[in-house]
Amino acid sequence: MTMTHDDVLSTYEAMLALSAKMVSAAECGQWDELSLLEKRVGAHVAALQANDEQVLLEGASRVKKVAIIKQLLAYDRTIRDLTTPWMAQLSQLINSSGASRRLNNAYGGV
Repeated sequence: MTMTHDDVLSTYEAMLALSAKMVSAAECGQWDELSLLEKRVGAHVAALQANDEQVLLEGASRVKKVAIIKQLLAYDRTIRDLTTPWMAQLSQLINSSGASRRLNNAYGGV
């Protein structure tokens, strides 16, 4: 199904609303919610990729699309800033757990 100009803008606006919720979820450490929201944004991205090039926005619509994309990028940067420390902590925990398991396997339980 081909998207209309309004469909394209509505999809970008939906992505923006979801991305704002993603920031909130990341700020609260709600990683499962963040992941679910990310999947919903991904569905919108897929729809745009299938249709966006067929719909050329001009004038105010194009300006609005660009503004939304800039805000999406800002949200993405904020989410990345919030998740990076958590990911590093998780990685350290996984590596530590793996090292403990290897030591236990090598030397047996004490």
